[in-house]
Amino acid sequence: MSRPTKFEHFQYVGDKRSQVVYDLDTAPSELIDELMEAGTYLAFGPDTLVEAANRGYKPHATAIAPDPE
Repeated sequence: MSRPTKFEHFQYVGDKRSQVVYDLDTAPSELIDELMEAGTYLAFGPDTLVEAANRGYKPHATAIAPDPE
């Protein structure tokens, strides 16, 4: 799947409605298309699952878990 133009330099996008974070490399395209159409998305800085979790977002089942350090 090609990344949405707004997220070409990001890997993770969050859904403000559900507090779920998606990995743009692994999420089903229909989920991302719906999210972009709804306009209820955000990027994280830094672009990591750890930052998403710090903001209260839970990873979607297709998101790759970060390596424990």
